[in-house]
Amino acid sequence: MGAKRENWPPPPAGGQAVEDRRPAFQVYDVRSRSLPDGLWEEGALGPGLPYALLFLEWEARFPREWTEHAKAWSTKQRLIRSLAVADHDQPTRAKLTDLVEIVVQRAHRCKDREYARVARAVDGEDLRHRLGTAAASANPWARLHADYVLWLLDRPEVPITQHVWRTWVSEASGRQPGSADPCG
Repeated sequence: MGAKRENWPPPPAGGQAVEDRRPAFQVYDVRSRSLPDGLWEEGALGPGLPYALLFLEWEARFPREWTEHAKAWSTKQRLIRSLAVADHDQPTRAKLTDLVEIVVQRAHRCKDREYARVARAVDGEDLRHRLGTAAASANPWARLHADYVLWLLDRPEVPITQHVWRTWVSEASGRQPGSADPCG
């Protein structure tokens, strides 16, 4: 058979015959070229950039489907952090601006706070206009998230952490009488 027995993955529930299974190194080789695992090796920048953007757009636009088929929060976080750099070409900046706009308009999902890093990297008149529109919308999530991101853009020295988010939400709810905090 060629491969040592210890290189074979454990049998699946239901007991598949050993000869029907591929060696673990073949399984990992295939996974390394598919989403989301394929993004780990190449990174978000360079040849993997279109796939990283596609992966994040899928999560942003179709969160239920993404969760069902590709849920990988650590990959999402790593990609967002990799993309939070200021030297993107215009089409990439436009796509990242679109992603920030989409994310601030929905209920918070795991690792969404990382998009504030991207907002800092692509900060400009277009992004601030979109965030201002979201902050003035009837959607309470959009108002809260957009105001927070705008606040962070005006304060680049402030770290992007859960503590800062919670403190900001607490203070924001005190500044806006009658506003309901969608965070509960």
